[in-house]
Amino acid sequence: MERFQDSIYQLIVETSTNLPADVRRALQWAQEKEDEGTRSALSLSTIAENINMAECNVSPICQDTGMPTFIVHCPVGANQIEMIKQIREAISLATKNGKLRPNSVDSLTGENSGNNLGPGTPVIHFEQWERDDIDVRLILKGGGCENKNIQYSLPAELEGVGKAGRDLDGIRKCVLHAVYQAQGQGCSSGFIGVGIGGDRTTGYELAKQQLFRAVDDINPNPELRKLEEYVMDNANKLGIGTMGIGGQVTLLGCKVGAMNRLPASFFVSVAYNCWAFRRQGVLLDAGNGEIKEWLYPDGKQVKMNAVAKSDGEAGDAAARREIVLKAPLTEEQVRQLRVGDVVILNGSMHTGRDALHKYLMEHDAPLDLNGAVIYHCGPVMMKDAEGEWHVKAAGPTTSIREEPYQGAIMKKFGIRAVIGKGGMGPKTLAALQEHGGVYLNAIGGAAQYYAEAIKKVEGVDFMEFGIPEAMWHLQVEGFAAIVTMDSHGNSLHADVEKDSLGKLSQFAEPVFK
Repeated sequence: MERFQDSIYQLIVETSTNLPADVRRALQWAQEKEDEGTRSALSLSTIAENINMAECNVSPICQDTGMPTFIVHCPVGANQIEMIKQIREAISLATKNGKLRPNSVDSLTGENSGNNLGPGTPVIHFEQWERDDIDVRLILKGGGCENKNIQYSLPAELEGVGKAGRDLDGIRKCVLHAVYQAQGQGCSSGFIGVGIGGDRTTGYELAKQQLFRAVDDINPNPELRKLEEYVMDNANKLGIGTMGIGGQVTLLGCKVGAMNRLPASFFVSVAYNCWAFRRQGVLLDAGNGEIKEWLYPDGKQVKMNAVAKSDGEAGDAAARREIVLKAPLTEEQVRQLRVGDVVILNGSMHTGRDALHKYLMEHDAPLDLNGAVIYHCGPVMMKDAEGEWHVKAAGPTTSIREEPYQGAIMKKFGIRAVIGKGGMGPKTLAALQEHGGVYLNAIGGAAQYYAEAIKKVEGVDFMEFGIPEAMWHLQVEGFAAIVTMDSHGNSLHADVEKDSLGKLSQFAEPVFK
């Protein structure tokens, strides 16, 4: 199969850089549902712009290209050993060319392999079938949404909806709770796959397999179809919205599958996927590995509208202030900011993720961070022939992972602002109030949109942590983010979570008899 590796490489590039048509239509539906001028409407317009930019630049839609997961159906007698070898070579090449971020990390040492290869990476599942061609499907599911996967063992007592029993109504409660618990940390508005039954391992596999279904397909099982329709009719009543900062649309798709289970076990597994729903597939000629057919409609057929609806008098536009600041920042500047303000940042910015935050708790910083802005981001970077680094994708990562460190680090070094997605907890909020800091929420997944605002890479420290975890020193211009936690004790994330929990309680009473 002399064309197999090249076909897999094309599949990887297409999956990383171009959302399929069914996903784009779901996002268009969300744009129509949101009120004019609201934060969610503006966020969805930015998402649309990012999708267009990724398609045009042939660059990753989101910088977190996740754990590449392949499902391969092949004829009896196909050489799976050779296919694995060529898939791995295609993965390595795509990483080298900036289509994938190096995401394979040794679980004990933290060392990044640099090429997305290592024990268990990538994930490849083979299944034989009686057809003569090869079906290869790929999903790139980032860590932010992977962390919001959840598995329930029924019966269970669930916050907001009470007891969930071993029946369809208990499953219904689990699914709604799964949407609630994700909030904005999984880059809502999102999609979910649900697996009913199996054991703990196969249940999660079944849930993830549901994500390969088309957004607009119809479940052949009438009971599961009824559940899918119910969830889509009601999950958006929670008011979590895009990026978890409120809105009409929280869920874009729900697909449910079921398998047999043990009498003693009743698992409901939910695989959460962000709006950047990157999955694609190809049908290959088993003789030469050439692509015969793309299995999901080409996203280029559906053009995204990146123009926000007119603000007019609607939504929260009237209360929104836009403030331009140049970093480094002063305490006085930060204390003037309020939740809801849009901040346009110019000047210096430094990336920092898990490894850096842990390091800074025990060591000095490599440069003066007084007044600095820290960006929770693991970018996709490439070096040119002259040795200069360039940002290929740079959206925010989920901030809550830094909750144990963030407040202490801000006070220790004089950091005034952190940028991320999904918000942070009470420990950080208290530190912002005491120290005079601010949390700015960027739009998760909008990796091309934010890369455009980064004008120069000034340097890098801690490359031994790997490219995503290194501390990159950047010059930015026109970097926009919204204040969602301020120095006055206000947190939009806490408000939305509290409000959505209250709305979740309306689904406590039985629905399915």
